[in-house]
Amino acid sequence: MNYRQTPQRMAIMKVLENNREHPSVEEIHIEVRESFPTMSLATVYNTLEMLRRQGEVRRLSIDPARRRYDPDTSAHHHLLCTECGRIVDIDRSFDLDLGDGEREGFEITGNHVEFTGRCPECRKKEVVTLADPACGASGTMEKQG
Repeated sequence: MNYRQTPQRMAIMKVLENNREHPSVEEIHIEVRESFPTMSLATVYNTLEMLRRQGEVRRLSIDPARRRYDPDTSAHHHLLCTECGRIVDIDRSFDLDLGDGEREGFEITGNHVEFTGRCPECRKKEVVTLADPACGASGTMEKQG
C-alpha cells in the first residue's frame, strides 16, 4: 500500500531515523514541534500508530509509564534501566522454546527478551559523599547491597 508522504510524517520519521534512544510519543512531539509548532500530540500519536501498522516502527511496551517507539523493526531485545528508564538494544538472538504445556494453545510467532538492571550512570550515583563538619574530613563511600 502506498501512503502519502505528508510533511508531518516525514518530520516524525526524521526524528526516528537512526534514533537508538527509543523515544516516547511526548519526546517525539517536542522535537517535531520545532519544525511544526502547531502539530498536536494526537497527530504524532496517530502517525506513529499508522507507521507501526505499516511495519515501519515498533511500539515498545517495556516502559509502563510511556509508549516508546523503535525505528529498528528487526528482531532484537532490550536492556532497561529500572532507575532512569534508559533502553539499550541487544542485537543477539536467544534460542528459546516453550513446551506444549506452557504455550496455553498459543501459536508462537516470536519472542522479546527484556533484561532489567541499572545503567552505568545510575550506578555511579550510588557513590555517597561524606563530610564531617567538625574536622573538615571528607571521603566517599560506595553503597553496599
